[in-house]
Amino acid sequence: MSVDELWNLHAKVSAALTQRIATEKVILEERLRTIGALEKPTRPARERRPYPPVRPKYRNPKNPAQTWSGRGKLPRWLDPQLRAGRKLDDFLIDRPARRRRHKA
Repeated sequence: MSVDELWNLHAKVSAALTQRIATEKVILEERLRTIGALEKPTRPARERRPYPPVRPKYRNPKNPAQTWSGRGKLPRWLDPQLRAGRKLDDFLIDRPARRRRHKA
C-alpha cells in the first residue's frame, strides 16, 4: 500500500472507532441514568485513622516561626539551604529530653 492509501485507511479506522466510542458512551450513560448513579457520584466513606499531632523537629534559623516535622515534602525555606551544602542536622530543634538521652 502507498502512504496515501495507508493514511486514508487510518482516517477511516479512526472515524469508525470514534463513532463506536460515542455510541458506547451514550449506552453506558443511559444505563447509569436508569440506576440513578449519574446524578450523584458517590465514593465509599472511608474514615481516616486519627493521627497524633507531630511535633516539629527542624526550625528555620532565619525565621524561627517556620518549622518542619520531618514528614512530607521539604519546605521551601529548607531546600535552598540544603543545596548550598548545609546538613539537615544543622536545623534540628534542641530538646532537653534529647540532650539528656545522649549524655547518659
